[in-house]
Amino acid sequence: MRRLSGIALAALAALIAAGPPARAQDAAATLKKEMIGQWELSTTERSKTCVVTLKAETSQQGLKLELEPGCAAALPFTKDITAWSIKGLGDIVRLQDAAGQPVIDFTEVESGIFEGLRTGEGVYILQNLAAARSLAKSMDQMIGDWSMVRGNGQAVCGLTLTNTEATADNFQVFLKPKCDSVVTAFAPTQWRLDRGQMLLMNARGETWQFEADDNAQWRRVPDSVDPLILLRQ
Repeated sequence: MRRLSGIALAALAALIAAGPPARAQDAAATLKKEMIGQWELSTTERSKTCVVTLKAETSQQGLKLELEPGCAAALPFTKDITAWSIKGLGDIVRLQDAAGQPVIDFTEVESGIFEGLRTGEGVYILQNLAAARSLAKSMDQMIGDWSMVRGNGQAVCGLTLTNTEATADNFQVFLKPKCDSVVTAFAPTQWRLDRGQMLLMNARGETWQFEADDNAQWRRVPDSVDPLILLRQ
């Protein structure tokens, strides 16, 4: 086996040492480019929202940003945000104060969706503004009468999704008469959209999850041999 010279070993060691920082710089540059634009900062279920415009220009505090006028009223912690930056290994989006300290750090959990935690307050979401508004439009389209059927097309229940707030971020749902026992036993009272899923929840804190399929209907997940499907009336 051929031995490496001292110079070659030193060069190899330098390459290895330079690898991770170089990759982090590349990742940071890529993420910075992707983040330029308008984003919605919100609570997890979008009951409180704020539009943030992330810019490429630099300032003494970091990269420039703009917050819409209503941000401080909707999300009080945003009054401390003066700039943004990319941190970590190029995978953290930081909204920071004038001293460069983090007000909240976000990491990507799904394509184009970032989560950040504020201790004592909970989780906040940062997502592309156009995608967020598309979700709001989707929610409006969900309001109304639905039929729940089995995979063979047999109807088991009728229900009405409303935009009447039941609890924070959740809305009232009402069952129509003569529902199957599997639905009345579950007894859903609330619903909401959550990251592409439609959730039905009961007073016991239990949840049924539905996902839209290719046939413009909502199918309960995880899937089963006898699925429940929601069809718009």
